[in-house]
Amino acid sequence: MRIIERTIAGTDGTEARFTGYVIDNSPEMDPDRRRPAILILPGGAYAMTSDRESEPIALRFAAEGFQTFVLRYSCAPSRYPVALLEAAEAMRLIRANADAWHVDASRVAVIGFSAGGHLAADLATSAGDAALTAHGIEPAQVKPDALMLSYPVITAGKFAHRRSISTLLGADRRHDAAMLDEVSIERHIDATTPPVFVWHTMTDETVPVENTLMLVGACRAAGVSVEAHLFPEGRHGLSLGTEETARAGSTDNVVPCLQIWPRLAVDWLRRTFA
Repeated sequence: MRIIERTIAGTDGTEARFTGYVIDNSPEMDPDRRRPAILILPGGAYAMTSDRESEPIALRFAAEGFQTFVLRYSCAPSRYPVALLEAAEAMRLIRANADAWHVDASRVAVIGFSAGGHLAADLATSAGDAALTAHGIEPAQVKPDALMLSYPVITAGKFAHRRSISTLLGADRRHDAAMLDEVSIERHIDATTPPVFVWHTMTDETVPVENTLMLVGACRAAGVSVEAHLFPEGRHGLSLGTEETARAGSTDNVVPCLQIWPRLAVDWLRRTFA
């Protein structure tokens, strides 16, 4: 495996870190193999990007044969749409380097966690199209082929995770009705949205499960394929739900009932990319 390191310049002078975990081909097996890829967007309320939702996720999916890439996108004081533009550039990088990184450019998924889920959905749906177009980016060229979400921030409405939305927009725009509509993902699900896999816990007190329920309802209304898994227990931000990704000093980050979600996601992704 090769580790790829790149920086992506933000439009506000910041830099995002892009790290790839690339499985090289072997002449003993398939010297010309092209693998599906996954762009990973960790959460952190748009204030930071979590270590627990970065490399451990990349290694878990790499073990299943996927080329994986983590984007540590710009967070506060950066504001919308800086992170979205960086995610778009990360998608462009993956597809532009498909030959060198042994990627099937037609099978590139994105997975996002919490606020990273909002960013992933912003990129995958029509929600971010206006911002992308305004910066000279053709949305269709950077949209992923599949969207995976873990306890995602979806709405800026009644069930919003206010810290994420306020940090994303900043004090001057967090009450702007037009901006709140633009970043409410459930209002922008349409026929261009790729297939969706999502999971959440019913007891999430940080990002209410209604975010996922609204997403599922919007997908159903738009005829978008969606697979959703709701687990009966677990706090917010559990990552893999294992000891490996447990939060330091916490005793409730290991939740056996949801540790199956990566297996479910892999099976779904293979069916989707078949």
